[in-house]
Amino acid sequence: MFKLGLTGSIGMGKSTTAAMFAQLGCDVWDADAAVHRLYTKGGAAVGPMQAQFPQVIDEGIVSRAKLRVLISDDPTALKKIEKIVHPLLGQDRADFVEAAKSDILVYDIPLLFETGGDARMDAVACVWTTPEIQEQRVMERGTMTAEQFAAIRTKQLPADEKRDRADYVIVTDTIDHARAQVKDIFNSIRKGLSDA
Repeated sequence: MFKLGLTGSIGMGKSTTAAMFAQLGCDVWDADAAVHRLYTKGGAAVGPMQAQFPQVIDEGIVSRAKLRVLISDDPTALKKIEKIVHPLLGQDRADFVEAAKSDILVYDIPLLFETGGDARMDAVACVWTTPEIQEQRVMERGTMTAEQFAAIRTKQLPADEKRDRADYVIVTDTIDHARAQVKDIFNSIRKGLSDA
């Protein structure tokens, strides 16, 4: 089973690229979707979060907006949240591996390098585009201000550094170009698996 980490900074086209790997038959684990499952009504993180931070629970779900406020107000909160969420994410990831049908697993993890997750991968692919295209994409979503975007960018490793540390780089300037690169990476991994 080959574990490919897929990472890249906000607005680089990671979700689109992950979908391309899925279309080729890879099983994809999406870290953001996993967190969403943990935070939603009945999610595994709701109870422990309610016990530690009752102010972030809204009608039985963990409110990401209230979490952001908590983290900006209390510098110690993030570490406590991570202590709750990281083991639950690990379990979600283990369940994914158990259910996987493909021999190529793609882990869509925005903060792969920042969290040291790259050490658990067989290879890392990084999606990349110019800072101008990145900013344009994020602003077109209409979900955050330029200030919020800048704040997120400062929390992530610089995009060029992620690109330089990756085994594969997927330039997402156009859909067709990205798809061709994804296919090349997939074929290269597939060939390595069949030669092994």
